[in-house]
Amino acid sequence: MRFDLITLFPELFAPFLASGVTRRAYVSGQVQVRLWNPRDYAEGHYRRVDDRPFGGGPGMVMLAEPLARCLAAIRADRAEAPGAQAPCVLFSPAGRRLDQAGVQAWADSAGAILLCGRYEGVDQRFIDACVQQQISLGDFVLSGGEVAAMALLDALARLQEGVLHDARSAVQDSFSPALQGLLDCPHYTRPEVWRGQQVPPVLLGGNHGEIARWREQQRLELTARLRPDLLGAPAHAPPPAGRGPAGGGR
Repeated sequence: MRFDLITLFPELFAPFLASGVTRRAYVSGQVQVRLWNPRDYAEGHYRRVDDRPFGGGPGMVMLAEPLARCLAAIRADRAEAPGAQAPCVLFSPAGRRLDQAGVQAWADSAGAILLCGRYEGVDQRFIDACVQQQISLGDFVLSGGEVAAMALLDALARLQEGVLHDARSAVQDSFSPALQGLLDCPHYTRPEVWRGQQVPPVLLGGNHGEIARWREQQRLELTARLRPDLLGAPAHAPPPAGRGPAGGGR
């Protein structure tokens, strides 16, 4: 699969693509990532990619024309067949919130063109004409879509065959179908006693049936306590709001 990223800060992705276990997906080519800077498609001596918003207000808005030219170059490079264009995806507060089912769908796809917005946003005319999907990480605001793009790429890369040391790691993750969408159970390792806290004895007994039942019960109890919405119950009240407006990843 191939993901083309439109970003004003391509340098942010170099350490991300070369770090951690998911780098295997990028090195092997299972997940191809190509970076495109819309500034390269802007006109004038200063290669301007933003301007003040009509109607006034704070901040700047990304210009439609450099984005359109950048997108056209990507589509030409992808040599897409008619009717088989990759979707252009914008990270935005207006988007559908990303969840594990959505990550799995992207992991099984042929890829997409990911637009990482900046400043106050993107000229709505470009969104209306060129964006097929919008994605949000949650009801909060980021400085740009790059972090959101990394989150999506990381989540789908670890689902590719051979990327994780043990494929069961992905199967047994929180929200996975194998866990019926529940949170995962607590995990422990050596030493058996740490600062006066003992590992649950059931995990030390070697009875795999009892261990499986304990883990299932822990998943249910943890989910019921922390994420009752996953069981169809009302979620707990959110924590007190911090500074800044609510919104999704740009």
